[in-house]
Amino acid sequence: MRPPRRHFLRLVAGAAALPAVSPFAQAQTYPSRPVRFVVGAPPGGGTDIIARLMGQWLSRRLGQPFIIDNRPGAGTNIATEAVVNAAPDGYALLLVAPASAINATLYDKLSFNFVRDIAPVASMVRQPLVMLVNPSIPANTVREFIAYAKANPGNVNMASSGTGTTPHLAGELLKTAAGITMQHVPYRGGGAALTDLIGGRVHICFASMHETIEYIKVGKVRPLAVTTATRAEALPDIPALSEFVPGFEVSAWSGVGAPRNTPTEIVDRLNKEINAALSDPETKSRLAGLGLAVLAGSPADFGKLIVDETEKWGKVIRAGNIKLD
Repeated sequence: MRPPRRHFLRLVAGAAALPAVSPFAQAQTYPSRPVRFVVGAPPGGGTDIIARLMGQWLSRRLGQPFIIDNRPGAGTNIATEAVVNAAPDGYALLLVAPASAINATLYDKLSFNFVRDIAPVASMVRQPLVMLVNPSIPANTVREFIAYAKANPGNVNMASSGTGTTPHLAGELLKTAAGITMQHVPYRGGGAALTDLIGGRVHICFASMHETIEYIKVGKVRPLAVTTATRAEALPDIPALSEFVPGFEVSAWSGVGAPRNTPTEIVDRLNKEINAALSDPETKSRLAGLGLAVLAGSPADFGKLIVDETEKWGKVIRAGNIKLD
């Protein structure tokens, strides 16, 4: 017997109101096509290498290509905006780095709120910066450098890879914590800053470990400390800066984000696979070769890191009245 027309129409209307595919079903079939992994840096840099390593792992594990989409510019904001505006379906992911937390305060007008608009998926790695001085500086320890800077106020030049970058803000944090003054000299990238440090045109800089290890080995620069809370496995004889300046901690970390409202089931699946990669001996060995320490955790753990870093760097930027040129 056919149902009454009114009852039939109610059934049709109810079916139309249901989602075409439930979040659980989406997660079960995810991914069913290639995934874009957006990186706010050009190919070949540290963050790009990390993204490619993780993209290769996820491609093998999940059976679909994870395509690296390099979108450098505006301090990673171009890449972030692309993912913020993407559909929240797991097919656009973002390589998240300290710039994501720094930019919230550094830039006056952004079209997005990072903490609100990007869902944390998983943290991946952390590495220290290395505090380096030109060998001509009469300091072999952080304590001696602080004494030298206090005895020569305004005469110590600090190079960085650019205004508002993590190396720059590490120096600003040291200035505040140690009560010293240094003249900031921004460069277009860490390579140029290191070149002038080696040449003696600047006196100090903070740089990523993978950029500096070879220069340290041949004595072209003098390492005084690493910036993580504890010593780095790759440079065990170099003290942590916190041994001289209690509470000092700066890390170059990275992780994965997705557009807000991405289904929890998809976020959890990606988190599980990323953590599996971080526990894989071959992947861990490759990361260690780059001076990177594994930073595994839940989406909530990564979200807390982003919030904490946003607050931390916001205070440093406001205290130093740091502005983009």
